[in-house]
Amino acid sequence: MDEKTDKDNVYPAGLPAIAIRDVVMFPHMALPLSVDRPKSVAAIEAALAAGKHLLAVAQRKPADNDPAAGDLYEYGVVSTVSQSLKMPDGTMRVFLEGRRRARITRISVDKGGAYLYAEVDYPSEPVEKTPEVIALMRHAVEIFEAYVKLSTRITLDSTSFLQQMEDPAKLADTIAAHAMFGLPEKQDVLETESPRERLEKLVKFLAKEVEILDIEQKIHTRVKTQIEKSQKEYYLNEQMKAIQKELHQKDDFSKEIDELKKRLKAAKLPKEAEAAAEKELARLSKMMPFSPETTVSRTYLDWLVSLPWSVETKDQIDLAAAKKILDEDHFGLKKPKERVLEYLAVCKLTEKLKGPILCFVGPPGVGKTSIARSIARSMGRTFVRMSLGGVRDESEIRGHRRTYVASMPGRIIQSMKKAKSRNPVFLMDEIDKMGSDWRGDPAAALLEVLDPEQNSEFNDHFLDVPFDISKVMFIATANTLWGIPVSLRDRMEIIDFSGYTHDEKIEIAKKFLIPRQLRDHGIKPGSLKLDDTGIDAAIRGYTREAGVRNLNRELASMCRRAARRIVEEKVQTVKVTPENIGDFLGIPKFLHEKVSYNAVGIATGLAWTENGGEVLSVEAVAVPGKGALTLTGKLGEVMKESAQAAFSYIRSKELAPDAYVNSHNFHVHIPEGAIPKDGPSAGVTLATALASLFSGRPVKQNLSMTGELTLTGRVLAIGGLKEKVIASFRDDIKTVLFPKANLKELEEIPEEIRNAMTLRPVERMDEVLALALEPAARGKARGKKAASRK
Repeated sequence: MDEKTDKDNVYPAGLPAIAIRDVVMFPHMALPLSVDRPKSVAAIEAALAAGKHLLAVAQRKPADNDPAAGDLYEYGVVSTVSQSLKMPDGTMRVFLEGRRRARITRISVDKGGAYLYAEVDYPSEPVEKTPEVIALMRHAVEIFEAYVKLSTRITLDSTSFLQQMEDPAKLADTIAAHAMFGLPEKQDVLETESPRERLEKLVKFLAKEVEILDIEQKIHTRVKTQIEKSQKEYYLNEQMKAIQKELHQKDDFSKEIDELKKRLKAAKLPKEAEAAAEKELARLSKMMPFSPETTVSRTYLDWLVSLPWSVETKDQIDLAAAKKILDEDHFGLKKPKERVLEYLAVCKLTEKLKGPILCFVGPPGVGKTSIARSIARSMGRTFVRMSLGGVRDESEIRGHRRTYVASMPGRIIQSMKKAKSRNPVFLMDEIDKMGSDWRGDPAAALLEVLDPEQNSEFNDHFLDVPFDISKVMFIATANTLWGIPVSLRDRMEIIDFSGYTHDEKIEIAKKFLIPRQLRDHGIKPGSLKLDDTGIDAAIRGYTREAGVRNLNRELASMCRRAARRIVEEKVQTVKVTPENIGDFLGIPKFLHEKVSYNAVGIATGLAWTENGGEVLSVEAVAVPGKGALTLTGKLGEVMKESAQAAFSYIRSKELAPDAYVNSHNFHVHIPEGAIPKDGPSAGVTLATALASLFSGRPVKQNLSMTGELTLTGRVLAIGGLKEKVIASFRDDIKTVLFPKANLKELEEIPEEIRNAMTLRPVERMDEVLALALEPAARGKARGKKAASRK
């Protein structure tokens, strides 16, 4: 057998090898082993017979019971078997002492196949006592001392012996042997031949471990402090309970439990809710008073006992009284009032409230919310309002599950608690302004709420027990139906609120708005003299709306100016007339004139918006070009398509020669370009303006129109006829052309407006052109102009 020597020792070039699990052997390291694998026992016996030298090498996979040559690392440590003991069962107990690292050049099985035999090479380890190495040695000792202090798994009594070591290789191996690194990291250190590089790797691994151990200690200290605090509180609470028991007293928490029991009994909960409450109360009584779970449980029980499970107001359904209250609170609104009275009459006959949900749809300021309050007052019920504008989370309706401290019921249950009865009039305002996102669709959650067949067992996620809301009278409000999903709209009965007429606004101002503003501003009745002409001037010059909100603001401004005059000038009365109204309200915001003046290429149309009806003009001009159509005025896609259809229809009628059409571009503009416009009802107006431009015949004065146009010239029905006619009447345009399919809606228009206007139903565009354009004799035909140019 070949041998290799160093200064003091002789080591064989080939020797038995033993695979060890979960441990990396280092030089100068003592390792006790329990050996039970036959190959390992045979290797130890061979080593004992041949000089006690043995190669200890770590295996890559600790779970492998019979590792082959490829399953072992390439570096190991030549060790001496200093002690051995053969056990009766064939296993051995040995004590190994590491001598020198060795690199395996070849490993095989001995001739008998009993154990592994390794041929090794011994890398040189030069002593590098440079200042850098000395600094590394000191730093390694320091960081290892910090590591030992923080680690609870190292049983090293003292690290002072490390400071006495002068050999950097021995220092690095000793530290690595005692450190609790992972197997790959330790093997990496063993395979590093340079002592300087070995120390650098050790410092890196130790710094990382010290940082992790420091964080572990902080976590442990924090948890220990919390546990000690909880144990201390528990101990003191138990002592207090024992003392109070001896003194026949109760602590605050026990008093709270008893109070909850009394409230629970008085609430008269249904069986299912009562069972859930009793179970939660039993859990609460066993909890510590200041734990987070106690807060959640206490909040839950407080909500359960605060809801009106069995409390309801007695309905006072008197149709005469209800009609009187509705007339006292609102002027006009004949159809909504009639529908509400019919609803109350059915409730009186059936003695129960179960039917469609009412949905008031109309522009702002027409009395949708206030009439709901009047309904509650006429029935003797409590009134509660919930605004749905901007709600995007389903949990706002159904509530949050009790998974965290801040969880709470949805807004339906919250409003029921505020109402303090289970049969209030419940107003859901702005139902068309809800949104939806990844947190859910609140409109879908409302399907259960607004379904009379399902809402007797409404399940809020927070309560997790059914709550009966079938006796609630739900009323929803919306400005338009577009924002309400079809499935939700199907559960409601729609009642349209149109805009007020001019005369209705004057009456509302006299009977409701002016007395309220005088009262709010401390002005005595009679001190402000404002007759119908003054109110008319305020409406025409300072407001343009379907409702009366802006009128109310202007009247408030007028009262403030009047109050200042009364105080400063010591006058008894202040009179407001059309002549001096500018002194109170400033320069008029709207000039009382027609929005458009009909002429060649100019026609007046009618539109419907959330604020009611509006009058708009359509202007068309021709410029040199190639027959293209340009549209401006911030038009939507539907209106653009209507303009294209109108253009194609007018071209098909040959109102102008092809030479003229092909040599010009046509520009159609709708003024007020900053305001978005869309919808199909401007089709006939667009076609009329283009027909006037093509033919040279001006559009008749004092005439407006509305209707959807098809390519073949049919005029289709539109929506919002009542609001559009009122807008035309408001602007003193007394003739309106409208689709014949909308004839049935004329009854909804106030009688005084119908009598004052000329309403012409039309079925085809030919009828519109015949009624809207001046006769050819009175205008200059576009064809003659074109012919003269030729």
